[in-house]
Amino acid sequence: MSQKQINFDSVGKVIFRKNRRAKNISIRIKPSAGIVVTLPYYASYKTAEKFVESKIKWITKSLLKIKEAENKRILFDENTTYKTRNHLLKIEQGNTDEILIYLSQSMIKVKYPERLPVTSPEVQNAVRIGITEALRIEAKEYLPARVEVLAVKFGFNYNKLFIKNLRSRWGSCSNKNNINLNLQLMRLPDSLIDYVILHELVHTVEKNHGKNFWAKLDAITGNAKALSKEVKKYSTVLHD
Repeated sequence: MSQKQINFDSVGKVIFRKNRRAKNISIRIKPSAGIVVTLPYYASYKTAEKFVESKIKWITKSLLKIKEAENKRILFDENTTYKTRNHLLKIEQGNTDEILIYLSQSMIKVKYPERLPVTSPEVQNAVRIGITEALRIEAKEYLPARVEVLAVKFGFNYNKLFIKNLRSRWGSCSNKNNINLNLQLMRLPDSLIDYVILHELVHTVEKNHGKNFWAKLDAITGNAKALSKEVKKYSTVLHD
């Protein structure tokens, strides 16, 4: 893979990478990687530059959205009070050469070296890793039993349950009736966790979001659309 870096006045640094598997020119924008353009080996960098110039307005909007999302992210420090269901967060600076994350039954402890400020991306990322792993533990303890209770109570059958750290959805149900649930559900109130579980259980019999789906879910939950709106107030990404 060969690559080239070009600075654009309007959007800054852009990395161009040639990839033998690429069939088209594509642009990817991520907080950690910046703006990366992938192009086929047969395409010229000049062609890719023109493609970027034609997408400047979209790139600018995307960068703005990323910046807004980053501004919403909590900066954790020694004075932050943050608690999951069962774990209390504790951050401390200490005599260590690297960032350490400890998990116990009741605590998430992050220890970072004196050479780093607590606001550094490395420390903040470690805190989020610690919180995510605590949520994973709690999700595995709580969600399987709760899914089983609700499935039995309302007469649903599902195949397998998977708990994952999903980026953009709270849950899903496959054609084989395998249910995926987001471990970030553990940040939601019990009533909304139940709603998401029931939403996926209803998908075991209604595979789309048609009238029958909402009628069945509404009959179980009482007000499915209102609960759906409440869930949308929460982010699947840990920043609030």
